[in-house]
Amino acid sequence: MNIKEKKKRLEELYGQYERGVAEFKKSAACIKGCATCCIYVGNIDITTLEGIIIYERLATLKEPIKSEIRARLIQNKIDREMKKLSQCPFLRKDRTCMIYDIRPFSCRRLYSIRRCNGGSPIIHRQALEMANQILKKIQQLDSKGYSGHISYILYLLDKREFRKAYLCDRFNPQKIANFGKTHGILINQYIAHH
Repeated sequence: MNIKEKKKRLEELYGQYERGVAEFKKSAACIKGCATCCIYVGNIDITTLEGIIIYERLATLKEPIKSEIRARLIQNKIDREMKKLSQCPFLRKDRTCMIYDIRPFSCRRLYSIRRCNGGSPIIHRQALEMANQILKKIQQLDSKGYSGHISYILYLLDKREFRKAYLCDRFNPQKIANFGKTHGILINQYIAHH
C-alpha cells in the first residue's frame, strides 16, 4: 500500500470511529474553544503516518506562522524532555486548533461527558474500547512507522533521511534507536500485534 492509499485508509478509520461513537459524543460537554485536553492532558501521541500529514500541512503554511509553529514544536519537545507539561503547539490564542481537520487520532478520540475544568476527561467505556481497537488498526496500517509524542515524531520527520526512508517504506529502527529509547518512541509493527 502506498502512502496515498494509507492516508485514505487512515481517513476511513477515523470515520469508522466517529460513526461508532456518534451516540456517545452526543452527551459530550466539549465545546469549541474549551481546549482543556490540548492544555492539560499534554500527551498527544501520533503515528508517523499522522505525522507526515501534519508535516506536509506545516510545509504549506506561510511565514511567519510556519516559523512560529516550528518554534512551538521545538519548545514542546524541550518541555517534554524536561518532563514539563506543555500545551499543544497547534493551539491558537483563541483556543482553537490550527490542524483540526487533520488532527491525530489521540485528539479525535478525546471527549468528556462532563466539563473537565483542568481535570481528566470522562469517556464512555465502550468508546474507549472502540478507540483502542481503532488505534491498533492505525498502528497496523503504519506498520513501518512509529508512535510517539507529536513533537518527537515531527522532529524525526524533519530529518530528511528519516522522512525519505519512511516515504519509501524503508524500515530501520536502529537509525533512531537512541532517540527512540530516550523519548518513548514505539515501533508500530511490534505494538500493533500484541
